[in-house]
Amino acid sequence: MTVDRILPSEEAYDLLALATELADRELAPRVAEHEARGEFPRELLRTLGRSGLLGLPYPTEYGGGGQPYEVYLQVLEVLAGRWLAVAEAVSVHTLSCYPVAAYGTEQQRKLLPDMIGGELLGAYCLSEPQGGSDAAALATRARRDGDHYVVTGTKAWITHAHSADFYNIFCRTGGSGAGGISCLLADARTAGIVPQAAERTMGLRSSPVAQIAFDDARVPADRLVGPEGHGFTIAMTALDSGRLGIAACAVGLAQAALDHAVGYAREREQFGHRVIDFQGLRFMLADLATQVSAARALTLAAARLRDAGRPYSVEAAKAKLFATDTAMRVTIDAVQVLGGAGYVADHPVERYLREAKVLQIVEGTNQIQRLVVARSLAA
Repeated sequence: MTVDRILPSEEAYDLLALATELADRELAPRVAEHEARGEFPRELLRTLGRSGLLGLPYPTEYGGGGQPYEVYLQVLEVLAGRWLAVAEAVSVHTLSCYPVAAYGTEQQRKLLPDMIGGELLGAYCLSEPQGGSDAAALATRARRDGDHYVVTGTKAWITHAHSADFYNIFCRTGGSGAGGISCLLADARTAGIVPQAAERTMGLRSSPVAQIAFDDARVPADRLVGPEGHGFTIAMTALDSGRLGIAACAVGLAQAALDHAVGYAREREQFGHRVIDFQGLRFMLADLATQVSAARALTLAAARLRDAGRPYSVEAAKAKLFATDTAMRVTIDAVQVLGGAGYVADHPVERYLREAKVLQIVEGTNQIQRLVVARSLAA
């Protein structure tokens, strides 16, 4: 189904066309094989970077695209419609570039062209085995030792754990609570940074996640991003943008599931009629199409607030909540439309359903999003 988009510039239309071409040519033919093998498509990320699609929301002075967030999110949506793991990788990498771009020193920002260009792939180390949603209670610690920080602890659910070139490590340099947290930028080759075995996940198998152990890893003190004690602010500010990225991924996945279900319903015949001609199924598809459009509109509305420099945290939470719940609903119903065929891997809706679930969890569970929205109503 063609999505009728209104974009802010001719350049934006060209970028969407480029993203669509690359997604159709490079992503769609490879997704099934990589998912079956559980193989991360690192070279495809380099291809996207060299095509200018990894740094779209960042300034041109650092090698970025200088594009509004609403454009970047629609590129992400296109990628997600062909291969969610790649789109999620782009979203995580974009999130991983944010601390240096927004808070980094002049010396640290010299790394941005390679980071934004995809030559250096990033990971975002916030969650821990005993503390996912409660980020302010993290236990990973960094103690100052001369001109280094010595990091000990464990991070969990780290996307790109085995593929990243750099890590944003959110760790405790001070006392308890949010005020004791700082952000370090670490080279992945640093001695004492040890990715653990990849988790066995329900979906996104071509984007393995794993715990990372920090065993007295020595990170140069000049890799402190922002002042000590400012890490929690950096993390939460970055997550507002990251939630929009996940919302866009959810919209792209939901649109792909809807398109496949509609295509199947047009071709499949029962009782001498196309199944799409039966009112019960037709109304189901109409509801799904409406929900996908609503999720897209809510996501882009939040992005436009961000682009205008206005507060958007609550709207980002609403977008992430609604879009990912929509993706779950649409993929479940897409499997139902296909019946038994939807339950086997011959059709991608089986994979879409498995993938949709994780979007309700990452970048803050949907229960956390409801908490953010509820607090805004009570304030």
